[in-house]
Amino acid sequence: MADPASIHIQICYARPDRQFLLEQTVPAGTTIQQAIQNSGIIQQAPEIDVSVWRVGIYGKLKTLDTVLREHDRVEIYRPLIADPKDTRRKRADHKAVKKTA
Repeated sequence: MADPASIHIQICYARPDRQFLLEQTVPAGTTIQQAIQNSGIIQQAPEIDVSVWRVGIYGKLKTLDTVLREHDRVEIYRPLIADPKDTRRKRADHKAVKKTA
């Protein structure tokens, strides 16, 4: 029987060459920051910097002091390499040039 004072969560992070999905059982009341620190993911992916990078639960941005609930999936988001608006604008300009050619 599961301890009612603990919850089951996942910590996930993806980089171009590898994806991490760690199952964790943590005490109730654990924050996102505590879960990340205790998961060992930073030792596996040392580039992670949660002081700067964004985190979320199921695609919704959250702060590091957010208290986790049963079955939450903590997601660690890498910083964007390119601004999506600039990328979209360049694609649109490229298509426009092709049409006129």
